[in-house]
Amino acid sequence: QVQLVESEGGLVQPGGSLRLSCAASGITFSAYVMAWYRQAPGKQRELVATISKDGTAKNADSVKGRFTISRDNAKNTVYLQMNSLKPEDTAVYYCNANLKAIWQTYDYWGQGTQVTVSS
Repeated sequence: QVQLVESEGGLVQPGGSLRLSCAASGITFSAYVMAWYRQAPGKQRELVATISKDGTAKNADSVKGRFTISRDNAKNTVYLQMNSLKPEDTAVYYCNANLKAIWQTYDYWGQGTQVTVSS
């Protein structure tokens, strides 16, 4: 059974920092591209950051210079370090694991964790 379990989010003041983690089980973690998405109220889910199997990271323009995605294959965990948080970063954050095989795509999601940026 595949599980992606995100850490608890929380309430953070503007300018503050928060680190999310996502622990995976039931998959060969090192074979998957890992990503963080977010969905704000009334908006579509959007891609925040991805990290490839070899550790190459890419960020959405909206979070460049502020968020950092990383992975620890020994711990089957992906992280999202969020700095200089803004109220517009308020959203439910989701962890995603994706593997495109020859005949099938494997795509798994965490349950989501709420991050609220407010004074």
